[in-house]
Amino acid sequence: MRERVGLFGGTFNPVHLGHLKAAADVRAAFGLDRVLFVPSDIPPHKASADLAPAADRLRMVELACRGLDGFIASPLEVESPGRSYSVVTLAKVRELYPGAWVFFILGVDAFLEIGTWREYERVLAESLFIVTSRPGCDLDAAAGVLGGRLRDRTCRVPEGGPVDEALLGRFDVFLLPIEALDVSATDIRERVRRGERPDGLVPAAVADYIRDHQLYSDR
Repeated sequence: MRERVGLFGGTFNPVHLGHLKAAADVRAAFGLDRVLFVPSDIPPHKASADLAPAADRLRMVELACRGLDGFIASPLEVESPGRSYSVVTLAKVRELYPGAWVFFILGVDAFLEIGTWREYERVLAESLFIVTSRPGCDLDAAAGVLGGRLRDRTCRVPEGGPVDEALLGRFDVFLLPIEALDVSATDIRERVRRGERPDGLVPAAVADYIRDHQLYSDR
């Protein structure tokens, strides 16, 4: 059976429990052998004024993944300084895991912007997408992305998983409803600025790292 690798990218500014739960739900539904958490160096779609250094964000992901089976902190983008583009990262992952099914994992809000990605058609042709629900977003809106061009290639994931290879051969985009935690990295950063610890929102080791390295603090 072909290996299944999930690629979960983002700023992870900071990584939080919502990210970890979403990845765990996806891994269970698709029987993923591993999930690569790939912090971006300089994300092309987000301003960097409030962005912690890439090395710190990678270290927080390493701490968050520690002891969690199948979760791997990947330095692929951090070790390639500059703008982080999915098409480049995908090529590197495919080199690391030749022959594997490679899945991009992202929320529906991010997937709706896929038309702005560099060489997005190539990314769609060379990988599969797992699109998860997000609070306040309509998951079914993903079927209408790119003017509905992907509608026939989109499948809502049946309950009970894991998704079998027959479906992987028929569809390219999978819509996965999950019970997403309503956790916001923006809210976490604001709490830290107010001098509060983000307990219950990030793993304890990440909260300690934020405190010890004075991340997101004006002091």
